[in-house]
Amino acid sequence: MSQELERVYTINLGKALLSQSQHRAVRAINMIKEFARHHMKVEQIKIEEELAHLIWAKGVRSPPRKIRVRMSKTDEGYVLVSPYTDEVESTVTPEKETKKFQIK
Repeated sequence: MSQELERVYTINLGKALLSQSQHRAVRAINMIKEFARHHMKVEQIKIEEELAHLIWAKGVRSPPRKIRVRMSKTDEGYVLVSPYTDEVESTVTPEKETKKFQIK
């Protein structure tokens, strides 16, 4: 019986800037784990590597202020936190037909 639960959150990481400059990205990772524990009610949290790369992209001193994540609770009893990607299907709009004018 699969009870997989998936939610999308925007996490404010602004308070990570209150820590020392050489600990900000580490604090941002810990804030994401705390947020996931609080909202998904599970102790074991796993952060996807792609999300960690997004947080560490500009270095340890300047993590992003906000980040949008997808949290999935799995059957194994842990929560997987991954970056949110828009999965909107792009609809192809037909190009307007051009009228050819004839010169008389």
